[in-house]
Amino acid sequence: MKNTVWIPGGHGMLGSRLSALAAADVDVITTTRADVDVADRAAVLAFAQRRRPTLILNCTAYTAVDKAESEPALATAGNADAPAWLGEAARAVGARALHVSTDYVFDGSGSRPLREDDATGPVSAYGRSKRQGEERFLDATSGQGLVVRTSWLYGPGGKNFVLTMLKLMAEREQLKVVADQRGRPTSTSTLAQRLWLLAALDATGIVHVADATGPQGISWHDFAVAIHAGASARGLPLQAKSIEAIATSAYPTPAVRPAWSVLDCSRCETLTGPLPSWTTTLEAFLDLQKL
Repeated sequence: MKNTVWIPGGHGMLGSRLSALAAADVDVITTTRADVDVADRAAVLAFAQRRRPTLILNCTAYTAVDKAESEPALATAGNADAPAWLGEAARAVGARALHVSTDYVFDGSGSRPLREDDATGPVSAYGRSKRQGEERFLDATSGQGLVVRTSWLYGPGGKNFVLTMLKLMAEREQLKVVADQRGRPTSTSTLAQRLWLLAALDATGIVHVADATGPQGISWHDFAVAIHAGASARGLPLQAKSIEAIATSAYPTPAVRPAWSVLDCSRCETLTGPLPSWTTTLEAFLDLQKL
């Protein structure tokens, strides 16, 4: 008998990669908000009762970080209510449950990689809604669910930093990119692979997953420079001649971003093996842009 995995948000950047990497013995159900409004408790419970998944793998989220400052209720509905109802639904039908979260639950202070048990302290409405979602999801699953935090996610089929940089580099001769925020980029391929592995291991609690960097992570400026070098090596269209490193203060946004969100992924590596280098996964993604 096949396992049935429900992936809310299954048509998005991460969800579509999860579907592509699903094992042959997995029956994947992907839904959008138009199919099932995950912020509607009754709708979520009814769908779960009807389809009886063995695993719920939540990829839905309200991701408009800056708009969340003026739309906190919408952020809460998407990032806190939805995980709670999905966790409750999983418990109701005896399914395992996994929820994807973010480095933005941290306050941005510190100078060493952040462990799963480090104190959180989100500094934006988006971050607060995501942290609330973690707590409510783990509560709803009686601690038997798994929260996977990731950072700086990119991949095909969605808005992300790499594709934005490639577009701007093809249009402008000079770019300015923040150099005083540090983290770990993550390819959707890496994250999707590790989500399936962690689900198979019945892991619970919180696990950090991100592509490998040194203990100091990289800055957005470092990331942009690597994207430019990789694009140039592949003959992709480029106008950009320089990428200036700037301070966060020179690029104000409605939402505060954490200055330090380098995740410690030791638990993930203990459970699933070494994570790939961020440079390796970036190169693989840029190869796709030549096709």
